[in-house]
This record gives sequence, C-alpha cells and structure tokens, in this order.
Amino acid sequence: MVNCVVRNWQGEEVGETTLELRVAKQENASHIVHRALTRQLNNARQGNACTKTRSEVRGGGRKPWRQKGTGRARAGSIRSPLWRGGGVIFGPKPRDFEVKMNKRERRLALRTAFYSRTEDLIVVEEFAEQFPRPKTKELLNAIARWGIEGDTKVLLVLPEPQLNVYLSGRNVELMNVILATSLNVYDVLAADKIIVTSTALAKIQEIYGE
Repeated sequence: MVNCVVRNWQGEEVGETTLELRVAKQENASHIVHRALTRQLNNARQGNACTKTRSEVRGGGRKPWRQKGTGRARAGSIRSPLWRGGGVIFGPKPRDFEVKMNKRERRLALRTAFYSRTEDLIVVEEFAEQFPRPKTKELLNAIARWGIEGDTKVLLVLPEPQLNVYLSGRNVELMNVILATSLNVYDVLAADKIIVTSTALAKIQEIYGE
C-alpha cells in the first residue's frame, strides 16, 4: 500500500489517498511486464506488408532469348529476382503478429507496471468543472502548478469521458489523455509523469484491484 498526496486545482496539498494493488513478485515482475509490453506492441502491428515473388509479377512468360548460341547468360524469364522489375526473394508477406497472453497475467502485468510508477504519480482532485469550454492554456498552467515541467511526457487519466478536458489536452505534443478503463502497459511505462484524478484512481483500484 502506498500513500499518495492529493492536490487541488491550485496545486495545494489538500489530503491523502491510498493506492493498493496486488502485484507480481519482485523476481517475476520485470519478466511479466516485458511480456505484456511486447504483446501489446506486436498486436498493434498490421502485418500487411507484401512483396511479389517472380510468379506474381506481371509478365515474363516468354523466354527472353534462346538458351544457347547468343553468348549471353541463359535466362528463362525477365521477371527473375536478378532482373530489374523482377520478383523479390524472401520478401515480406501478410502475416499475423498476434501474441497470446492469459487475461489474469495481463491484468497482473498492468497492475505491476502502474504500481511501479507511484513515484511519478500525481493525484489531483476532479477538475472537469474548471473547463466550461476547451482551454489548452488553462490545462498547461494547472500542470505547471502540479510541479510538472513543460518538456515532460504526461499521461492524464480520467475516470470518464470529459470532452472539454480531452479537447484541451489533445493538442499538447507530450500529453496523452486516456480513461481509467483504457489503461495499458505501454502508456503507463512511456510517460514521465502520470496525472490521475482521485476518482480515476479509485476506479483503477476497483477495476484492476483483484
């Protein structure tokens, strides 16, 4: 269990909350998180790169010249991989990169990854009412008040869809705004700082805290 300081919209400490998640054992933690991360990255690959072999390239049905007597090297097709415009040897073909992993392992890996970032976790009070309309500058000023520098990669976790907050943060180059229900290993590990509202933190513990 970890105690986290809760900050308000002005950046002042207004209370504490706890984060308690069941995580992997220390000797297995890095292995299971690595498996979950490579699975996520592999499953995101489209796998639709495709090159044509000599049998698929258009043309080349006729032997370009007779076998003997010309003084040139023998050739059976102008679509040989050795020729310009010919097929490709051992080129990529459409394939499925999917990696399977048990649901319990995936959830354990996510809990472990999130719990490992507690030092970079900033818990704030709900601030959706501060955005009657989208305002990127207001969000950036709040992030600065919470002690985050401008060149920091930030993951902002919300408890539910908040359109004006999302519209305020989507243009910020180093910010990623996601929901607590969409938490994933890559985003958790890629961010330098994680901002999570107190409601979103409770939701994370409710959903993933087995």
